[in-house]
Amino acid sequence: MNIHHLELFYYVAKHRGVSAAARHIPYGIQQPAISAQIIQLEDSLGITLFQRRPFELTPEGRELFTHIEPFFTGLPKLADRLRGGREIRLRIGAPAAIQQNYLPRILKAMRRRFARLEFSLLTGSQSEFEACLLADELDIAVTSVFGKPAPGLRQHELLSLPLALMVPEKSRIKSPQDLWKQDRIDEPLICVDSADALCRCFQHELQRRKIEWFPSLELASLDLVAEYAAQGFGIGLVLDQPDHRPPPGTRRLSLIDFPRLTYVAMWPGKPTPMIESFLQGAQGMAVELGNLKP
Repeated sequence: MNIHHLELFYYVAKHRGVSAAARHIPYGIQQPAISAQIIQLEDSLGITLFQRRPFELTPEGRELFTHIEPFFTGLPKLADRLRGGREIRLRIGAPAAIQQNYLPRILKAMRRRFARLEFSLLTGSQSEFEACLLADELDIAVTSVFGKPAPGLRQHELLSLPLALMVPEKSRIKSPQDLWKQDRIDEPLICVDSADALCRCFQHELQRRKIEWFPSLELASLDLVAEYAAQGFGIGLVLDQPDHRPPPGTRRLSLIDFPRLTYVAMWPGKPTPMIESFLQGAQGMAVELGNLKP
């Protein structure tokens, strides 16, 4: 049996599915590649390890997982002991936009203090990050939040930003009130995943105002939301970010009377020196962003 195939099967079995495994494997690998290599493992054994829909391990799959789980689960602690207990790896959860725009600077500064720093990154939502932190699959997460964090987690508020609507420059909508006064809002709403804290915060306030306006198109990132709004596919729900200018051909309407979206750093237990260093970098960047003018 190929040890790499066994590792992939371990993640699939642990997280109950190929797509979930792809989000948790600490290196880049796409779902089709995972599926293909699991099939190779099954072919080499001449058995089926799990049912795909709904996910369920077969008896043979459960036996294999029981055998390999202690090995793969114990590898991080073994590596730490071999290093003499030195903390040089940080597992970070953050939305793709934060990973792209802000984390490189924070991590580069951290490497001046922790020269051998290694890190892994995971994308996801607030609830996914909370579950990973509690399962000791992440060390810290930076995320937007809606509601209280899960019990057992600590958090530090970094920044709060106003919600905004992105409309085509030639749109007849000049202010959010032009929408709220409509008996029925016909303009398509473009947003990120409806489970994201941004959408939940927006929809909660709409419900409080007894306004119905549900997403017509859900996209993977705020940059895509802005781009599709710029192309005239609807009105985008975004953030009034001081370091981001609206795409050409659009206007940004700040929802100043809506609750702001809060970003926090979240971690379990007492912060380690590496987490404290990360928090210092994140807080410093948040202060810079807060001092910028939109």
